[in-house]
Amino acid sequence: MKVAKFGGTSLANAEQIKKVCGIIQADRSRRLIVVSAPGKRYKDDTKVTDLLIAYAECFLEAGEAEAEKQAIYERYQEIVEELGLSEEVWKQVQSELEGVLANKQGLSTERFIDAVKAAGEDTCAKVVAHYLSSLGEEAVYIHPKEAGMLVTDEASNAHVLPVAYEKLAALRERKGISVFPGFFGYSTAGDLVTFSRGGSDITGSILAAAVNADVYENFTDVDSVYVVNPNLIPEPKEVKEITYREMRELSYSGFGVFHEEALIPAYQADIPVCIKNTNNPSAPGTLIMAERPYATNRVSGIASDSGFCSIYVSKYLMNKEIGFGRKLLQILEDEGLSYEHTPSGIDNISVILRERDMTAEMEQRIVARIQTELEAEDIAIQHGLALVMIVGEGMRRSVGTTARATTALAVAKINLEMINQGSSEVSMMFGVKAEEADRAVIALYHEFFGEEESETQAIQAGSSMMA
Repeated sequence: MKVAKFGGTSLANAEQIKKVCGIIQADRSRRLIVVSAPGKRYKDDTKVTDLLIAYAECFLEAGEAEAEKQAIYERYQEIVEELGLSEEVWKQVQSELEGVLANKQGLSTERFIDAVKAAGEDTCAKVVAHYLSSLGEEAVYIHPKEAGMLVTDEASNAHVLPVAYEKLAALRERKGISVFPGFFGYSTAGDLVTFSRGGSDITGSILAAAVNADVYENFTDVDSVYVVNPNLIPEPKEVKEITYREMRELSYSGFGVFHEEALIPAYQADIPVCIKNTNNPSAPGTLIMAERPYATNRVSGIASDSGFCSIYVSKYLMNKEIGFGRKLLQILEDEGLSYEHTPSGIDNISVILRERDMTAEMEQRIVARIQTELEAEDIAIQHGLALVMIVGEGMRRSVGTTARATTALAVAKINLEMINQGSSEVSMMFGVKAEEADRAVIALYHEFFGEEESETQAIQAGSSMMA
């Protein structure tokens, strides 16, 4: 049995949905299907989820949002009509969608927004199930609440509850094709709650683990994962095999192919994940697994993400002061802040945080508390940082990776704000100014994946000859 999840670009219009259903029919083991809301049909188009968010915001502010509602209706009506489904199907779909969009009574703002956002996936799942049935397939829409998708009660940030896996396991015994909407579940009190944005990947991973699938196929709009953002490097190398740990590190670092939280259920259940292309389903894609063979090149991928800031704290003999680090992190916890990295030295420590989470007022309070409670000698907050990550399980078996990376960045005249490598040695992080992040990624790509001998290798070779 395979669980197959199809992303927004795979379901953007009727033509794409026909491709999806052809892929489902081509392999009878694809019996549990997870769908996202329809995505962009073209570059400047609007995703259905964004249409729904615009509707919810306008409705909450003005008490009505007819133009926004019509845009949503028109999108789905176009899909239903071009799929050749009956007028009765459209009326049913519209009626159920209207029931969600008009149902604010008794719901908090957070509950209403979650319900409206989830309507994108929910409506799409119903349409796909109707179309598969029109093709003669034994296909049925699965309601997440009835199936047992139980989650924590955290608006827009739900996490699956362990008991859900037991309930969802029954889906394996169903005959025919089951179409399951991604992105949301229900609290134990019966309230709809969504996962974080991009959460349809999470739904697919949960279901794959619950039914003990042979493989979890995640269909998107690329043939495979690339070692670097293809917007930065034309035709970059493809990743054929990658481990769960490597993929999670890359997703966290800015890879947009796979939601960073989505791998956890599949990883824990040891379910292989295959990323494939809806528009080229015969391509082998990228296989994500627990372990992989290591080629000569020990690096699997390079990614970057911006929007970070750092808190630098210096105090003589800090390393001798018991509890210093705990007290520093306690200050951040009191402000409701989570940290990303904490590179440190004997007399100093830096804490990397998401810039969006820290307001100017919060920054002032944090600095004041560090000065008062920790008696720090020097405190500096730096904004506008980006983190560039080199990821690869094979780095722990390779000598000189750090030297090659830092030399490549030096040749590109990129100043390093910080370096950090975890004890697992799966990833290596370089902090740079946000405006230099793209150049840093390009320099590192040419160093580790360039066809020709890299500039830094040439410099090193020249130095050896001179010696």
